[in-house]
Amino acid sequence: MDPKSQRVKLNDGHFIPVLGFGTYAPLEVAKKEALEFTPFAIEVGFRHIDCAHAYQNEEEIGQAIQSKIADGTVKREDIFCTSKLWLTSLRPELVRPALEKSLKNLQLDYVDLYIMHYPMALKPGEELSRKDENGKLIFDSVDFCRTWEALEKCKDAGLTKSIGVSNFNHKQLEKILNKLGLKYKPVCNQVECHPYLNQSKLLDFCKSHEIVLVAYAALGSQRVKEWVNPNHPVLLEDPVLSAIAQKHKKTAALVALRYQIQRGVVVLAKGNNKKWIKENMQVFDFELTPEDMKAIDGLNRNIRYYEFHVGAGQPGYPFSEEY
Repeated sequence: MDPKSQRVKLNDGHFIPVLGFGTYAPLEVAKKEALEFTPFAIEVGFRHIDCAHAYQNEEEIGQAIQSKIADGTVKREDIFCTSKLWLTSLRPELVRPALEKSLKNLQLDYVDLYIMHYPMALKPGEELSRKDENGKLIFDSVDFCRTWEALEKCKDAGLTKSIGVSNFNHKQLEKILNKLGLKYKPVCNQVECHPYLNQSKLLDFCKSHEIVLVAYAALGSQRVKEWVNPNHPVLLEDPVLSAIAQKHKKTAALVALRYQIQRGVVVLAKGNNKKWIKENMQVFDFELTPEDMKAIDGLNRNIRYYEFHVGAGQPGYPFSEEY
């Protein structure tokens, strides 16, 4: 790791900042929060901005990035911007148009990283999720290896510097890695990862193939009804985390973020207030001891907040495998 810029090297030679700013928010506030908090995050030092078409706020994030370039805070090359290919655009011929739409919204010529949001496909259309008359999602059958080939072409065309995946289990990663004629390996796999779901087996698998694990929901989750199981315990109230936080005179959130960075995981931090966003930058100001790390490892209980239960039983549903 390069301590000056806190970045790690990807398997294609590009670098990713180890701390990223997550831009997901419930739909009713997504645009407002993007406009308010993204410029602030850049001001306090965030250089990695994690976006997605599905969050429906890329236009606002584009405005925020442009405003910080215009006022001299950053140059385009200082920002590492990720976007994600949504499930309705997994058919190969839809991949590049989807990326081009995100680029237009973000007001960028290229993104630094473009990733497949899930290894499963929904029926194409303008809406994010087409439903049948019974209110059930309409899935599509697409071989994600063909989607991957379309992503490789986007990289060759210079529309994205790097390409990766999200929410893939190790068997699905293997499918791409073993694909005939593979041109580029995924640089990352972005998955839910926190002390209650530490993904140690998936992390070992990814490391053995030079794939960086990127952690979302690193602080547990926002309680979003459609996606999140509300009965799970609140991670940041965990007594072990709280005790370690007290010892270091930091918050439990900072301990949870630091834990990921020390195990070689790139971590995304969301923040819907300025105090927290600024506080997250303190993750570089302290170090957890080997005993701390071991104690946090011991909290794993395979609790998944984002189960995407509506996809269970569909081909490509990633969470039925152990890892």
